[in-house]
Amino acid sequence: MILKFLRLLKIFTVATKYGLDEIAMSGFDAPRMARFVSGMFFWRGRITTPRAIRLRLALEELGPIFIKFGQVLSTRRDLMPPDIADELALLQDRVPPFPSDQAIAQITLSLGAHPDQLFASFDPVPVASASIAQVHFATLKNGKQVAVKVLRPGMKKTIDEDVALMHMATGLLEKVWADSRRLKPREVVAEFDKYLHDELDLMREAANASQLRRNFADSDLLMVPEMYWDYCSSSVIVMERMNGIPVSQIDRLAAEGVDLKKLSSDGVEIFFTQVFRDGFFHADMHPGNILVSVEPETFGRYIALDFGIVGTLNDFDKDYLSQNFLAFFRRDYKRVAEAHIESGWAPKNTRVDELESAVRACCEPIFDRPLKDISFGQILLRLFQTSRRFNVEVQPQLVLLQKTLLNIEGLGRQLDPDLDLWKTAKPYLERWMGEQVGWRGLVERLKAEAPRYAHIFPQLPRLMHQALEHHAHPHAATNHEMMNMLLVEVRRSNRMLGFLAWLVGGVASGIIAAALLVHYGHTF
Repeated sequence: MILKFLRLLKIFTVATKYGLDEIAMSGFDAPRMARFVSGMFFWRGRITTPRAIRLRLALEELGPIFIKFGQVLSTRRDLMPPDIADELALLQDRVPPFPSDQAIAQITLSLGAHPDQLFASFDPVPVASASIAQVHFATLKNGKQVAVKVLRPGMKKTIDEDVALMHMATGLLEKVWADSRRLKPREVVAEFDKYLHDELDLMREAANASQLRRNFADSDLLMVPEMYWDYCSSSVIVMERMNGIPVSQIDRLAAEGVDLKKLSSDGVEIFFTQVFRDGFFHADMHPGNILVSVEPETFGRYIALDFGIVGTLNDFDKDYLSQNFLAFFRRDYKRVAEAHIESGWAPKNTRVDELESAVRACCEPIFDRPLKDISFGQILLRLFQTSRRFNVEVQPQLVLLQKTLLNIEGLGRQLDPDLDLWKTAKPYLERWMGEQVGWRGLVERLKAEAPRYAHIFPQLPRLMHQALEHHAHPHAATNHEMMNMLLVEVRRSNRMLGFLAWLVGGVASGIIAAALLVHYGHTF
């Protein structure tokens, strides 16, 4: 309790030092309260440093957890003003490393041996440092070059304490801020809590990398490092060392002869492939985690790193998102409005025509323009303002997707300012929708369901007999449930049999028609 109080005192001291109270009060429509709070700190003097810089400096001083929280907030441009979001984005590479002797001790404890015994060589100087872990280069005894990722010591305890304070703050915020119910700050912090604890288990990250590597095993667009499972634990993982140029170093890529326009369009295709084909996507695709290979055999391919945060989408999410994306691309704003209401994102009593008009006003200006002339941050801000008017609730499960899309936008801006994200993505989405709702998708779903129906069909006579038996004894306790089960299965079977009959009949009719045409064609 004393340590928690001391931590809270430090947070309060740092917040006061950088005038975070002024930033917080600026979001409330309560001038009297703002003047009262400002008067409490009369001794502090006037602060002239821009608010975004003050916020970034405060988070850096408070340590890795608050730096990570700032990184997450930098991606929520629907919640953050542009100046704050831009400044917080600088936190991606501002985390100092922890001492090498602590890293060596962590490796020894986790893998049961000193790095000198485990590896042919180990570099004690870290090559990269983030809020959760840092990376060292090493060489296995078989000569393979690897990267060793080591978790920061004592992170779980620090995370638990700081996140508990964040939960306390959001609870207070919900009581004093009327708009907080729609923005769901408690859910945002809970999601942040989940991501942080997921990142604490490096075995989970290794498994994520393995899954993504398997998904793109036959791809010539994306490379994912191999994990060496004999050297992996919850706090240390060892992976294949990947060599490439950071995607943010445009001049170096151009000097090596990399086609930047192709690279930018490949990035869009990789994103939509992960989202809609796999429903499993790398959700931390900022430039620090992306390299580009310049090796002859893999020239121009992306290299993904850091798999602590991944996103997953179920079939409903993918279907809903694809319909919305295509409706946007086709400028069918009425369908966008209808989809929001049908999904429950907007209240059922929302007028479709009003929401359609508002969405059109937000999105129409972005079409037929190159990416360099479009700010998705501003568009999201306008959509956020529109959602406030229509009481559209923020969807926490899609925060990662939104974050990743913003990362893709930034990547596209750097590589090819003339890239039209919409025109690049539209053909892919249309092809994907064709595979899902067209004949190919139907056949694939029939194949997937065939084993189930092969098991159900032989049971139908027995189920019918049991239902009739129960019907003859109306006092049977399970009569109603069995009849319901029978009706469900019969309806399901009838639909399947009807479709198969229609399909077979259609194919047979087509064959007969083709034969007649050939016959009479020769006759005439």
